[in-house]
Amino acid sequence: MNIQAMMKQAKKLQQEITETKKELECKIFPGKYSYVEVQVNGKREVMKLKIDPQFEFDSSNIEILEDMIILAVNDALKKVEQEYNEKLGKFGSDLTGMM
Repeated sequence: MNIQAMMKQAKKLQQEITETKKELECKIFPGKYSYVEVQVNGKREVMKLKIDPQFEFDSSNIEILEDMIILAVNDALKKVEQEYNEKLGKFGSDLTGMM
């Protein structure tokens, strides 16, 4: 393969990666744990946090609520990571094939 063809292929691959990243950054990923729901975008920013009104909140269970929030956020972030690996992982094998 000549240099010009390799450069063209690399540019095309770069464009595909950029488009895929933009698509993922706009996507919303839900996370849930017990009474807590969150939505995280592909930039790993929390966009929404909802606590079920049936959760009886008082100062004695604030640590439980904090733990539920952490677990819900981590659930959503795990989904973001999985999606990135699925969508962008294929480019890693393409890159090694070019070298």
